[in-house]
Amino acid sequence: MVLLGATAPAVAHPVPAARADCPFINTVCLYEGEHYAGVRLTLSSWPPGSGVCISLAEHGWSGRARSAYNTNPASAALFLNDDCLGGPDQLPPGGTPILNGSTLGSIWVP
Repeated sequence: MVLLGATAPAVAHPVPAARADCPFINTVCLYEGEHYAGVRLTLSSWPPGSGVCISLAEHGWSGRARSAYNTNPASAALFLNDDCLGGPDQLPPGGTPILNGSTLGSIWVP
C-alpha cells in the first residue's frame, strides 16, 4: 500500500441538471435546490407572451426557490413581495444555478 503525503481529500462537486429538466418553451422552472436539484415548479403565462404575476406564496413556494431556468426569449422578474411590485431581480433567458439568498415572494413570467 502506498500513502501519499499532503494530498487533499476528494471533493464532490454538484453536477448541474440538463436543460431538459425544464422541458417546455416559454416557461420558468423554479427548483428547491441549487443547480436545478430537487422539486420543480413550472410556471407560464397564457396566452404565451402575455405576461403574468404569480404569487409564490399561493403555491406554497415563498422562499423555496434556490435555482431557476427561464426558457422564454425575454427576461422574467423575481420579487421579494407577493404582488410583483418594487424593485425586481431580472431572470434572463437561460439558467441561474444559484439564486441569491433572498426570500422570493412572486415572479413575473413573460
